[in-house]
Amino acid sequence: MANRNCMITNDWVCGEYVRTRGHELVEATLEHIGITLASVAIGLLVALPLALLARRWRGVAGPVLGLTTVLYTVPSLAMFSLLVPVFGLSVAVVVTGLVLYSLTILVRNILAGLASVPQEVREAARGMGYGPVRLLFGVELPLALPAVMAGLRIATVSTVSLTTVGAIIGYGGLGNLIYDGMRSYFKAQVLTASVLCVLLAVAADVLLLLVQRLLTPWTRGGRRAGRRAAPRIAEPATGQVAA
Repeated sequence: MANRNCMITNDWVCGEYVRTRGHELVEATLEHIGITLASVAIGLLVALPLALLARRWRGVAGPVLGLTTVLYTVPSLAMFSLLVPVFGLSVAVVVTGLVLYSLTILVRNILAGLASVPQEVREAARGMGYGPVRLLFGVELPLALPAVMAGLRIATVSTVSLTTVGAIIGYGGLGNLIYDGMRSYFKAQVLTASVLCVLLAVAADVLLLLVQRLLTPWTRGGRRAGRRAAPRIAEPATGQVAA
């Protein structure tokens, strides 16, 4: 009886709400995931060249880091409102705003990861005939992965949270349900959507942590295991490898 009437009594925990509104929860969750994935992926694609430019020319580093930091300080409501005249009331407003927010984290972590690559490793790779592009993708980025993945995890969790603000223009995923539930004081909807949002953030962080561990086996298991698992530089002429 309690479960059957919990929507009428407006309880916080209501199994009947989950049963009868499951399709709404699934649609909102899928929208939330889609916006998050698109924002983080585009942010990473934009952050990498910005970080490379900042590393290559010191005069560019200051403006790039300063601009991304300033963008991160803009309140999300103001950011989305400023983007509406450009993109209209569309999902592009939310995605663009989230991309801009992710840049300050991703750019700094990519720079930190590249800076952590030992200079002797770079010199060894150049001595073996590695060009700039092959050096970057074959040596530097693999060794910078721990810092890059750490930034990616932070950016992803932050994006999951900020996506809810997109409800102000109707593209907030689970935020739409939270916003509508708060307006009507529908307790079960607010709590259920909020819990799903938290679970989504935790799941994304755990998944990326597992990916990081798979991609960087040399960062665990002690120094000896690290030496065995660390990326190796292939000798172009003979196929031999050098640690």
